[in-house]
Amino acid sequence: MSPQTVGAGGPAPGQDATPVRPAAPGVPVPPRLPRPRLYEQIVQELLDHVRTHGLGPGDKLPAERELAQALGVSRASLAQALVALEVVGMVHVRHGEGATILRGADEADVLLCAVREHQDSMPDIIDARSALEAKLAALAARRRTDEDLAAIDAALDLMERQVRAGERALEGDQAFHEAVTRAGHSRVLARLMKEIGELILETRIESLSTPGRPQNSLDKHRVIAAAIRDRDPLAAARAMSEHIDVVSDVALLHGGAGDPGAHQDPLAKDTKDANDEQDENQEDDR
Repeated sequence: MSPQTVGAGGPAPGQDATPVRPAAPGVPVPPRLPRPRLYEQIVQELLDHVRTHGLGPGDKLPAERELAQALGVSRASLAQALVALEVVGMVHVRHGEGATILRGADEADVLLCAVREHQDSMPDIIDARSALEAKLAALAARRRTDEDLAAIDAALDLMERQVRAGERALEGDQAFHEAVTRAGHSRVLARLMKEIGELILETRIESLSTPGRPQNSLDKHRVIAAAIRDRDPLAAARAMSEHIDVVSDVALLHGGAGDPGAHQDPLAKDTKDANDEQDENQEDDR
């Protein structure tokens, strides 16, 4: 990939390339063109790179640091674009191994449209998730069985092992929320959660890709589990609602404008420098 700067050469922020003349009275004018989000521009460049070099399933993209330097963007912005591509099934990102391509870029326009549709629908998806999971946590506190508690504890153990291994703990996180859903013993709510399961994948991937977030999520899960174990519906619902609010605050939800580091989880700030240093060391090994 040849070095270039995404979005270079354009007007300064807040300025148009040419002055806009006021329209004559009664003369309709077209609406202002939307500006592409930075992560969308990066997605497009990555799709072009895959297509130009004939890359396909099983091939790997260059290391993140190399990609960021070639594109002239921050690694945080690049990571946001990779998350978007992972959600639509284009790549699989694994801690310490980089991004592996899962499908070709023959339908690049379709993939880019899918990325945009996911971003545009996220606020509604998050609203639905918050309402459903808070209710399910409260029901789980009332209806849970010993078998339900065992499943919740098993999910917590899985997530703890994955966090200790430096992984994003996607499987452990999903297992916990599914265990809580089952413990609610509501077939209708469980069916609704299944319907939006794929839709909330985007927030789960990006949230758990944020430095410090997997450990924070594990800690919140323990609080939720304790409330369910104590049969405290109000505490369980409150803890789940607070947890969903935090994990749903992802950069893609803010329109992808600017550097997603600006929206980083405040709880992760203390670990950011350590994680950046760790990332640099891992990049040297790739």
